[in-house]
Amino acid sequence: MAEVKGVVPVKFFIASLYSSAECLQKAIGFVEKEWGEIDFQSADYPFNVTDYYAPEMGSNISRKLLVFRELYSPVQLVDMKLRCNAIELEISVDNKRLVNLDAGYLDHNKVILASAKDAGQKVYLDKGIYADLAGRYKAGRYQPFEWSFPDFRDGRYDKDLAAVRKIYMKQLKLWRDSQINA
Repeated sequence: MAEVKGVVPVKFFIASLYSSAECLQKAIGFVEKEWGEIDFQSADYPFNVTDYYAPEMGSNISRKLLVFRELYSPVQLVDMKLRCNAIELEISVDNKRLVNLDAGYLDHNKVILASAKDAGQKVYLDKGIYADLAGRYKAGRYQPFEWSFPDFRDGRYDKDLAAVRKIYMKQLKLWRDSQINA
């Protein structure tokens, strides 16, 4: 029988979509109150892979990755996604979201995004939330799958994810050292 081990903490992030920098800053204020300081923000990338969000957010949508300093247990993904959904509603105007906040995390070998939508590759977690495996670390980068979102497949976030992984690996070493010395 395999030995059951404790959970290793992961690096949580939010893949935000927005059409107004002012609305994004408002959302950042909310998420930092929930999960603490952001230690990495990606560049602002054009979100031009679908017009799905245009009716709510307009046509000039950008994506920015917001990464939290503190490491968390991956079991917190469900509550994080539900809170992100609530924040989206708090910021909305006339029942239209001004930001979309997709909770996720990375560890040394994968990227997971939370989803409220079922699909063949998604694993049900709890409270209507699924884990969507978006990438696997291999050959120096997080490799996408055929089902990964198009903007995660085309490589535009590769440098950012690599930088976040580097930060995470340093934090993970410190965490492991603290576990040995505890």
